[in-house]
Amino acid sequence: MSTGYSENSSLRRVQTIADYQFGGGVGTGFFCEDCTFIFSTTGRVRQILLHGVRLATVRAADGRLTLSIEGAKRLQALLFSPCYRVVIRDDVAEFVAQGKNAFAKHVVAADPKIRAGDEVLVVTSDDCLIACGAAVVSGMEMLAFNYGVAVRVRQGSEKDASGKYQSTPDEGDDEEARHAGRAD
Repeated sequence: MSTGYSENSSLRRVQTIADYQFGGGVGTGFFCEDCTFIFSTTGRVRQILLHGVRLATVRAADGRLTLSIEGAKRLQALLFSPCYRVVIRDDVAEFVAQGKNAFAKHVVAADPKIRAGDEVLVVTSDDCLIACGAAVVSGMEMLAFNYGVAVRVRQGSEKDASGKYQSTPDEGDDEEARHAGRAD
């Protein structure tokens, strides 16, 4: 009996996480055999790449996935609307696509199954992906509130002058950033 990991155990692990987080059957469509991995110093899967482009990061704090805009595009193709989608007004789409947060007063529709902390896709009324991020409140609360942040945008779909996607620093993915501001 072997106690070592098989060659594709990392792939199976992230597929299982995706199935848990986004629904059964998503994992195999989201992460294919061509995916490569970046590991933490402790040997855990940290990032999942496809042809050198990051799709997702496994958050060390809770083992859930955080999406890049490329990963969000793949997830959008796998999930039928309105799953994990937050629809915002078209007149603010440009700002959210630049990586700005989506506010509750701009939300037109939201998947009622969204819970606070879930990874979500921010889309326009015609289901065009403009950003991805973490829900601050539930889908029902996004529609009920007239103020406050609904989605903390991790990455917008617009590219800057360097050709990189707009994004705010992702403190949730970087343990050093979390501890940088601590006084202890």
